[in-house]
Amino acid sequence: MTKHIIVIGGGISGLAAAHRLTELNRTGSIELRVTLLEASDRLGGVIATEHTENLLLELGPDSCITDKPAALRLCERLGLTDRLIAPQDTGSKLYTVHRGALEPLPEGFLLMAPTRVGSVLRSPLFSWAGKVRMGLEPLIPRRPDDGDESLASFVRRRLGREVLERVAQPLIGGIHASDPETLSLAATMPRFPEMERTHGSVILGTRRAQKHRAQTADETGARWSLFVSIDRGMEVLVRRITDAFDPGVVRLGETVRELSWNPGARGWRVETGRAGLEADAVICTLPAFAAAGALATLDAELAGELEAIPFSSTATVNLAYRRSDIAHPLDGYGFVVPHVERRKIMACTFSSVKYAGRAPEDIALLRCFAGGALQPALLDQPDEALEAQVREDLEALLGISGAPTLCRTTRYPDCMPQYNIGHMDRVGRIDALLDRFPTLALAGKSYRGVGIADCVHSGETAAERIAATLMQGSSRQALS
Repeated sequence: MTKHIIVIGGGISGLAAAHRLTELNRTGSIELRVTLLEASDRLGGVIATEHTENLLLELGPDSCITDKPAALRLCERLGLTDRLIAPQDTGSKLYTVHRGALEPLPEGFLLMAPTRVGSVLRSPLFSWAGKVRMGLEPLIPRRPDDGDESLASFVRRRLGREVLERVAQPLIGGIHASDPETLSLAATMPRFPEMERTHGSVILGTRRAQKHRAQTADETGARWSLFVSIDRGMEVLVRRITDAFDPGVVRLGETVRELSWNPGARGWRVETGRAGLEADAVICTLPAFAAAGALATLDAELAGELEAIPFSSTATVNLAYRRSDIAHPLDGYGFVVPHVERRKIMACTFSSVKYAGRAPEDIALLRCFAGGALQPALLDQPDEALEAQVREDLEALLGISGAPTLCRTTRYPDCMPQYNIGHMDRVGRIDALLDRFPTLALAGKSYRGVGIADCVHSGETAAERIAATLMQGSSRQALS
C-alpha cells in the first residue's frame, strides 16, 4: 500500500526531505507518495539568486560548507559536481574593522583560536596585554563542570576580552546574528569545549586538529575547499531538486494552519487555507514558532517548547560600484564588523572577488548584512534609510567616492533561530515529546544548525526516519 507523506515548508530543509523521500521511493523498498506544501509562491526559502545587469546577486546564502558533507553529497547525486566552484585563489584574506579602519585578521586565526604566533604578535588588532593574555590560554585550568556556557563567557575565560570583542563576536556571533552573551557554545561550536576537555587548551586543540586535517587532505587528496558555491548561483540547487520531483508533488500557496492526529483514515490531517489533506506521516520544516502554531491543538507542551526558541531578523544589501570609485584594493573575501565599532553593518562580502562570474571586471559587487539580535531596530526603517546607512559605512571603510550603480535590499524577518544557553537541552525535550508521534518529524535550522549543509542533513535524516517507521509499520501489518 502506498504511503502518503506530507512535507510542510519549501525551504532547503523541506526540499531535501522531499527529495530524499523521492529517492527512497525509487529504490522500490517502499511505495511513497510525497506532497510538499509551501505557503509562498516560490521554493527555496532564503536561497535566492537574481541575475540582472550582468550581475549575479545572492540574496541569501552564497555557499555551503564542505566539512559537513550532506549538501555536497546532495549536489553530487543531483549531477551538480561539475558546476561547483571554490572561492578564487586571489584575495583569500579576511578583514575586520578596528578603530574605524580595515585590518587583516591574523593568518591562522580559526574562528576564535590563534594558531600562528608570529601573525598575532604583528597584528595591531590586539594590545600587548591582550596578546599576553591570549598566549596564556594553554595554562588556563579546565572548567570544572561540563554544563552549557555562553560564547562570551567561554572566550573571555580562555582567551580574554579582546579576542571576544575583536574576533569571536563578529565571526561566530555574526554567523548566527546573535548576542554572544546568550549564544550557547554547546549548540553552535561544540568542538571548542570538547578541545578544552580533551586537550586542556583551545589553542593546542586547534593546532592538532589543523595538523590532522592537513594530513587527511594529503592522504585522501581532498578535492574541495572549505566552502563551495554553484557557478550560476545557489538557486540552481533549488531548481535541480525541483526538477527531480514528479508532477503534482509541489503545491504552492498552501499555508498550513493546523496539524491534527486522526486514528481513523490515514492518521494525520493537515488543514491549509484551501483544503484538508490526509497523510500517513508528516515532516514539518517550518520555523519553530510557526510549527508551534500548527501543533498547538495537538500537543500544547510540544508547542510551548517550540515557541520558546527565539528568532532574530536580518537584511542583506547587495550593492554594485564602479571599481574605479573604490580606493580599497578589495584583496580579500570581505570584512566583519565588531559590535564595539558601533557600525550599522555586521559584515560585508566582496562578492565579485570571492567567486568568479559575479560581475564584470570593472564592477565591484558587495554584499552587506544588517540587523540581528544586537541591532534589531535597524530593520524598523524603510529600505531607503537602511541603504543610506549601509552606504555611509562602506564609503568610510572602503574609500568609496561614487554612488552605487545598483542597490538591492532583501529582508528576512524572524529568519535566524537564536541558539541561546540551554538550546540543546530544549531540543532534547522536543525530541522526547515527539516520541509520542512516531510518524511526525521536525526538521530545519531551528534545531541543530543554520547552514545549508545542516538543513540538508536535517531534512534527509527526518525523511529516512519517517520512511523507516512506515516500513516497520507495513511489516507488522503484513505479519498480523
